[in-house]
Amino acid sequence: MDFEEYRSMLLGLAYRLLGSMWDAEDVVQEAWLRWQATDHAEIREPRAFLVTVVSRLALDQLRSARVKRESYVGPWLPEPVATAEAGPLDTAELRDTVSYATLHLMERLSPPERAVFVLREAFELPYDQIAEIVGSSVANARQLHHRAAQRLEQGRDRFQPTSEQHAELLLKFVAAASGGDLGALTDLLHEDVVAWNDGGGKVRAALRPIIGREKVAAFVGGLVSRYAFGAAELVEVNGHPAILTSVAGNEQLVAIEIRDGRIHGLYGLLNPDKLSRVRTA
Repeated sequence: MDFEEYRSMLLGLAYRLLGSMWDAEDVVQEAWLRWQATDHAEIREPRAFLVTVVSRLALDQLRSARVKRESYVGPWLPEPVATAEAGPLDTAELRDTVSYATLHLMERLSPPERAVFVLREAFELPYDQIAEIVGSSVANARQLHHRAAQRLEQGRDRFQPTSEQHAELLLKFVAAASGGDLGALTDLLHEDVVAWNDGGGKVRAALRPIIGREKVAAFVGGLVSRYAFGAAELVEVNGHPAILTSVAGNEQLVAIEIRDGRIHGLYGLLNPDKLSRVRTA
């Protein structure tokens, strides 16, 4: 068996577990080294073996990463990636679990909850295999999945917009913001909208989430009035359209989460370390 046959799938798995493609690549490289050192004749199911190795490595890394993220300057947001680099997206579940909003929501979960949810939802593993990977009983694995699904359901809209609707709302947002039309901008926002900005201490950004329609509209309006914005480019990131632009000369990615036809989550990525994978070329 050629390890490369599974590399894309394994990267997609590690990325969903870690929210960072840099870290996912490290995990998959370590899995490759372990594969090289293993007697392949003793492995009956290479895919199951590699999924187990990558999941366990990612779990270990996620536990240590959570400590680092607690000391991160401002909100920590996942690293966005161009859709073409996100691994196989053959099913609705694979697409949903790699969406930017879902990756952000999964930060609420404990490492075992996140692993069980991803392995069950995206990769459809049986509970007995999941239990072995995370080191729990089958009953506990079921409970972890149920708890994770419940927590994520509270933050997601049951009715997901099409890519065309997603792009249309994004472009309306950009037009209203760049045109200084505060009324139109406010109307595009959900009353419970939250805006997150990730500068990572390298680029100036809001250090706390901004909550509520009026506050988010005022924040965006203030940015537009104070800083020069570059041309807006529509790109596809994590399975959905996003806007790539610049603020005062610093590149920025803007992604949104939609609820009830309005923007419910607004994600501004300015940390340059997290923007190297938003283009395929």
